[in-house]
Amino acid sequence: MRVGLFVTCLTDSMFPEAGKATVTLLERLGIDVAFPASQGCCGQMHVNSGFPRDAVPMIRSFVDAFEGFEYIVAPSGSCVGSIRHQHEGVARKHGDAGLVRDVQETAPRVLELTEFVTDVLGLEDVGAVFPHRVAYHASCHSLRVAGIGDRPYRLLEHVQGLELLQHTGADQCCGFGGTFSVKNSDVSTAMAEDKARAVAAVMPEFLVSVDSSCLMNIGGALSKSGSSIRTMHLAEVLAAGGS
Repeated sequence: MRVGLFVTCLTDSMFPEAGKATVTLLERLGIDVAFPASQGCCGQMHVNSGFPRDAVPMIRSFVDAFEGFEYIVAPSGSCVGSIRHQHEGVARKHGDAGLVRDVQETAPRVLELTEFVTDVLGLEDVGAVFPHRVAYHASCHSLRVAGIGDRPYRLLEHVQGLELLQHTGADQCCGFGGTFSVKNSDVSTAMAEDKARAVAAVMPEFLVSVDSSCLMNIGGALSKSGSSIRTMHLAEVLAAGGS
């Protein structure tokens, strides 16, 4: 099985531990992971900001970088959702027929990490040990665009020693939304503060998600409020304590 890691821009530049944990987990599960050095941005930010034409070279670069891989795994529901649900439309409107065919062949092979572990490997218990109180934030794009459903919960429920807490509005937006948080900073800040209060109310040690972008936004609000709650990508939890 040839598996390529699409690490994503945000993970590569700001949250490298999530990418490393993804590799650690997959290798522990017997997967030989390759990292195509030519990979770059998936173009989601450009599409969502109203510049889809600028994303065309990125889409072409993505399909070229991951040609030949049976599966392409990413630690980001947001980027996976963009690839599966935006790339073809952008390629069709601004690209060419060849790029559309390439996207149609590539996009179905792109899976968010929890999809790959549960659906392809058929696992829910990955041998992780994480003896902490944990709350989970279901990011908008992972839930509503990528459609990963309850897979993260199922994996967390099998982590040894972990106490999974339920907070109000676990599936509600944290307010990040990429450039939304820049263009509408007051609204974004208020949403993040609401989320942070809901998380803090159940007193977890860690807030976990499959999207580092959301964790960055909520983590900022938690930090500003003086909370000791730490944010952590789900891949780091699943990679913890295994042999």
